[in-house]
This record gives sequence, structure tokens and C-alpha cells, in this order.
Amino acid sequence: MKKLKKIDLWIVIPYIILLGIGIVMVYSASFYNSLISGGSTTQYLVKQAIFAVLGLFLCYFNFILKAKIFKNRHIIKYALLFTILSLAALPILGKLFPSLRVNGAVAWIPIGPFNYQPLELAKLVLILYLSFVLTSKQERLLSYQNWKEIGFEVLPPILVVALIVMLLLIQPDFGGAIVISLITWVLLGASTIPGKYIVRLSVGLGAFLGLSIYGIFKIAPSIITSHYQYQRILAMQHPFKLEQHAGAQLVNSFYAISNGGVFGVGLGNGIQKRGYLPEPHTDFILAVISEELGLVGVFIVLALLALIILRIILIGIRAKKNYNALVCYGVATMMLTQVILNVGGLLGMIPLTGVTLPFISYGGSSMLILSIALGIVLNLDATNKFERTR
Repeated sequence: MKKLKKIDLWIVIPYIILLGIGIVMVYSASFYNSLISGGSTTQYLVKQAIFAVLGLFLCYFNFILKAKIFKNRHIIKYALLFTILSLAALPILGKLFPSLRVNGAVAWIPIGPFNYQPLELAKLVLILYLSFVLTSKQERLLSYQNWKEIGFEVLPPILVVALIVMLLLIQPDFGGAIVISLITWVLLGASTIPGKYIVRLSVGLGAFLGLSIYGIFKIAPSIITSHYQYQRILAMQHPFKLEQHAGAQLVNSFYAISNGGVFGVGLGNGIQKRGYLPEPHTDFILAVISEELGLVGVFIVLALLALIILRIILIGIRAKKNYNALVCYGVATMMLTQVILNVGGLLGMIPLTGVTLPFISYGGSSMLILSIALGIVLNLDATNKFERTR
């Protein structure tokens, strides 16, 4: 009970409000398609409500744990191994069970009535792993004066990240690879590695990635041009020219946003979710919110998300321990990147990536992992407050 008095309500209250908004909007976005397909109109509502309750429980459970458990070397090692094996299993499952493929990719492992998405676990495990490794090496990194010494220390975690990114690209899941890469870049930048080496590393990795894509395009252009991700890039550039094909998703997203105006057409009265927007309760749920609740509704959702993200960053800045700060920056980066990729995609500013909107889009894996991440941040913050009062 003493720990509860130290909980950050600037995170908890927006989190609970977003869970409520998510449940309502998932039902509004999904009931028509569920009705047409002959299923229960409340199937997604019930599942999202269950995910929200489980998320709250997991958030609280991780909040009351002793903070040192998140720095346990063995737990982090086995969680990382399980994550890598789960990601490696996806291509195999795709070969054995072609029906699991969605848009050419296998991203979920079916477990009974639910689906487990290894990517979501990979994000959180990678944050804890990199925070632990970089913190344990901080004294040596500060003492080193040349690139070779620093490179030798950061090479193992970089190779782990490279393996995870490679497994994501094999699926292929470019959105997930972007999120993982940005989390890594931010944590390396926030660690004790001198900035000039971070710049060199970023330039080198960026050049390697760019040259690899260019080489593939020159040697076998059909590998890229025939892929649905390439079609999404074309759809972003010319959505209305490709309205009957790859641009259909984006064009209907535009229509939904245009229909909503400032105050929306009313909850449940949206048109684009009725067979026009694909998966309106997942990737395009913000377009449904825009149509039904208008710009005001979108602003409220994004403001609540921004409040949580900024508060997590502030907790990281105030943290006494470097590990706590890195975890906070990693969780904030994970959430911020997902918001940018989701919003940017439905606005046509970047290609669609299939990344969900935190706490709002339908999906158990994302909801539960984000809730665990918030519980860890709240735990580290409360522990830090106790230590400051001693």
C-alpha cells in the first residue's frame, strides 16, 4: 500500500482512459463487419475488454514487484532466448501452415482462441536487455578513448539486435524492424557512449542498409517491386491513381478523415468502416475515430498518448540510476514510434506499416506488453521516489 502512494497518476489516469476509449472504439469499428460475416457483433468488444482487464492486472503486478527483478541477468537472458526462438519459428510456421500468412507475412503464433505476436515481446525484452548491458558496461565505455575499444564492447548487443531485425525482415515486418532499430539507436545514444561514436555507428549502419537495398534492387528488382510493401510505397505516392488496388486503404482513410470534420458524424455512424476500410478496428482505428468523433476525438486520444510518453521521458530524466533512465527512454521510444508510424501511415505521410495505435487498436499482444512496460516504468519511478526520501 505504501508503494501505491508513490504511483504516478499522470500515467495511470490517461492509461485507464485510453483503455476505455479503445474498448468503445473497437466495438464501434468492428460490429458492422462482424454482423456481415455472420459472427457475434460483440466478439471483438469482449476480447478487447478481456485484454484491457488483463493489461490492468499485469500493469499492477509488475508495479508491485521488487524493481531488482527487472535487472536479473538470468530472467533477461531466457526471455531474450525465448523471443528469438519465437521469431525464428514464424517463417517455419508460414511454410507448414500457409493459411497463417496475412499480406504475405506471418506475424502471429496461434495459441487457442488467441494469437501471440513475438514482435511485441521482442520490443520490451530488447529494452530491458540493452538497458542492462549498456549499464553494466558504462564504466568501461566511459574510460575508453578509441573506436575499436568501444566497438568491441557494443558489438555483442548490436549483433543481437541485427539478428532480431533480420528475423523481422524475413517475415517480412518492416514496421517492426523500424521500431526495434529506433529503440536501439535511442538507447545507444542515451548511454555513456560518446556522441561522436554514435554518429559514426549510425552513418555506417545507415549506409550499409541503403547499399544492401540498392544492391538487391539492381541484382533482382522483382524481389522488391513485386512485394506488397513496395506497393504500399507506390500507394503513398499516388493513392488516387491506385485507388482500385494498393491505394484503396489510404484513399478510404482520407475519406473517413474528411467526413468527420471537427466534431465527427457521431459514435457508431461512420461509413468507411462498413466494408471500405480494411481492418478498421486495428491499423485504421484512428481513421474511424476521426470520422465518428472528429478532430476533437483524435486530439483527445493523441493528447493522452503524448501525456504518457512525455511523463515517461520526465521520469527517465529524473532517475538517479542509468538503468532506470534507459528503460524509460526505451519504453517512450517504443510508444512514440508506434504512434508516428500509425498516424503517419493513415495520413499518407509514410508507407503503411501495419503498426497498431497503443491502447486503442484491437490486439492482445500489443495491449499486454504495453501494459507490462507501463507497470515497469511506474515501479522504477516509485522505487526511485522511496530512495530519494531515505
